[in-house]
Amino acid sequence: MKQLIGTVLLFTFHLSLFTSFADWPEFRGPTKDGHSDAKSLPLEWSTVKNVVWKTLLPGKAWSSPIVSGGRIFLTNAVAVNNETDPHDARSLRVLALDSVNGKIVWDTEIFTVTDPAGYGVHHKNSYASSTPVFENGRIYAHFGHFGTACLDADGRVIWKTQELAYKPVHGNGGSPVIVDDLLIFNCDSEDKPFIAALDKTDGKVRWQIPRDTNAKKTFSFCTPLLIEVNGVKQLISPGSNIVSALNPKDGTEIWRVRYEGYSVVPRPVYAQGLIFMSTGFDRPVALAIKPDGKGDVTDSHVVWKMEKQAPNTPSMLVIGDDFFMVADKGLVTCADAKTGAIHWQERVAGPCSASPLYADGRIYIQDEKGTGFVIQAARQLKLLATNNLGEPTLASYAVSENNLIIRTQSAVYCIGHR
Repeated sequence: MKQLIGTVLLFTFHLSLFTSFADWPEFRGPTKDGHSDAKSLPLEWSTVKNVVWKTLLPGKAWSSPIVSGGRIFLTNAVAVNNETDPHDARSLRVLALDSVNGKIVWDTEIFTVTDPAGYGVHHKNSYASSTPVFENGRIYAHFGHFGTACLDADGRVIWKTQELAYKPVHGNGGSPVIVDDLLIFNCDSEDKPFIAALDKTDGKVRWQIPRDTNAKKTFSFCTPLLIEVNGVKQLISPGSNIVSALNPKDGTEIWRVRYEGYSVVPRPVYAQGLIFMSTGFDRPVALAIKPDGKGDVTDSHVVWKMEKQAPNTPSMLVIGDDFFMVADKGLVTCADAKTGAIHWQERVAGPCSASPLYADGRIYIQDEKGTGFVIQAARQLKLLATNNLGEPTLASYAVSENNLIIRTQSAVYCIGHR
């Protein structure tokens, strides 16, 4: 009996070690909206203060980290010969780090691209900008027009495909989402944009539908969002000049809202019974949309618009009754989520591409220069801390237990309490 009890206790101990790691399995986390339930994330940090570990990485990639089971997963793009030559071949990779010490556990090559800049890439973009997704021991890594792959938790490739090639503008950016047995992503290319779903077990195309838009510039970089309205699943997929709600089983359209905008990046947010999104370039407009319509609901289901200081790149936050957004120039807006009435608009950060994070009453904002700003999530601006890592940061935060995981141009930092 004593031996049995000891075995049970040992098993429980090992299980607790495995399950104690809070997962951050996709872009913007487990709730898909930038919220974390961590209660003691660090308030202050620098290149030396509160650094649990720092791991240098070669290459250049702006995909955000994800976390599961005590490991951190990232995609990367490493030059084969010369990092400064944009036309040099790139090795597109997926790697895993130990979340406790930052050591690289494995690093797997998925594709080699002989001329990655053949279509051109924006100076703020990279060849690995799409954030991977983790589910049930598998990592799904998407490299846009370069291809898509699935790996197991030990870095072995289960499948990979380059079937859905297309001509991009400025490179790739949007991340995939998992819906039941499908892996779905937007392919908003230079011409003939489309949305596609792969069978997540083998990578075969299950459906592919054209993006029905009248936009002159059809390229965009958005990550879809799965929601449920009155018991029905909807895939919210913004693109140039249109946001569509699709039936994720086959891609058929449920409703749409029209607008003027292209190069749409921010992932939509679903809260307070509304979809919150931004319309992209050249003049972004924040929209709040009721998602319970059918057909073209542009004139009936847009609850409010905000035409000043909406983001081109960072995604939004909704915290209770309050709506927050960070414009690309670093100006932050706090408004009533249901009405759009502005509580305050203040410049907080420098230029921003990363999406903000909410945890335990605080909002974390990372600007492109590598400075993290922490503000109170309140109807009056209160700046709590300013923290500088000293090098460019365009990737969004991930959370591992009570630590921040921050990807900079050259490294991954684990920021905790030291």
